[in-house]
Amino acid sequence: VQLQASGGGLVQIGGSLRLSCTVSGLSFSDYIMAWFRQAPGKDREFVAAISYTGDRPYYSDSAKARFTISRDNAGNTVYLQMNSLKSEDTAVYFCAARYSGNIYALGGYEYWGQGTQVTVSS
Repeated sequence: VQLQASGGGLVQIGGSLRLSCTVSGLSFSDYIMAWFRQAPGKDREFVAAISYTGDRPYYSDSAKARFTISRDNAGNTVYLQMNSLKSEDTAVYFCAARYSGNIYALGGYEYWGQGTQVTVSS
């Protein structure tokens, strides 16, 4: 199983980025997909998740109203559109997959991508 995240980079405060995570080696539509992030010196935290068919998104309070998670089951890809970026969004962003269970809990996600760095700077 491979989760390949991409799309990170350096962006100015207020800017936008779109992260992608392409998955291979599992039945993509059978898995809840999520994005987590980890800033330097901090624990990894939940950002957003999306249900199997993509009809139900879930967000952390910090992501709500600024980020949008979506998925393309035909293309085995999950996306995270990030708008109005703030300096506190700077982190390594990880995509993750779980078969079922508590979508907000880091534990229980069976598969993880390698992470993509997002740096928001003035």
